Amino acid sequence: MDVATRADKKLETWRGIRAAALRLFEERGYAETTVTQIAQAAGVSRGTFFNYFTGKEAVVFDPDPSDRDHWRATMEEHTEDPLWPALTAITLDFVEMLRDRMVLQRRLKRADPDLLRFAQAFGNLFRHDLDEWVRDRQDVDWERGVDGALYVNLAFACATTAYEAWRWDESFEDLLSRLRHCLGTATPAEASRGAVTRGLVGCAGMGRRQSGPELGA
Repeated sequence: MDVATRADKKLETWRGIRAAALRLFEERGYAETTVTQIAQAAGVSRGTFFNYFTGKEAVVFDPDPSDRDHWRATMEEHTEDPLWPALTAITLDFVEMLRDRMVLQRRLKRADPDLLRFAQAFGNLFRHDLDEWVRDRQDVDWERGVDGALYVNLAFACATTAYEAWRWDESFEDLLSRLRHCLGTATPAEASRGAVTRGLVGCAGMGRRQSGPELGA
């Protein structure tokens, strides 16, 4: 078996274990599901499970091995686009990539705040690559520490604001809609007229104007 075939087989096993685990978490609940049950559902041994994951929490929070290649390819696709539209597309694509994990991750983080460190490590890796991508662009004077940092920080502020305003009774599509609203409103060109602040406040308020209980992230 050549190297490429072995790598494909490992990726298939990794994804098979995670798919089985997420299915069991949905059916039985996270706390009630054991590593042994996950291994059995995935058709692997407990030893094989631990060759790929350190525990149940890692199944939920570890990035797919292809995630980094995916977001780097997305960045490359938008290299020639103006910076803010490019960051908007990259941010939306990154959140969309987490569709099958984010709802469960949010629920688990609320129940056990210690799990935040897993999500933070993943986000830090994405931020590192995004900073590098912006730094390599010809239209950004990163040395002055203004334009590049401002745009990246603003994109992250939009994502954070949308996430924190995402109510517990809302769907993932609602999160994406709020994120699009934030990114569309908080354009850097409008910052001097106060549109950024108003836009982020309005984005957070989208959920509060709807009927239903007040639910935080």
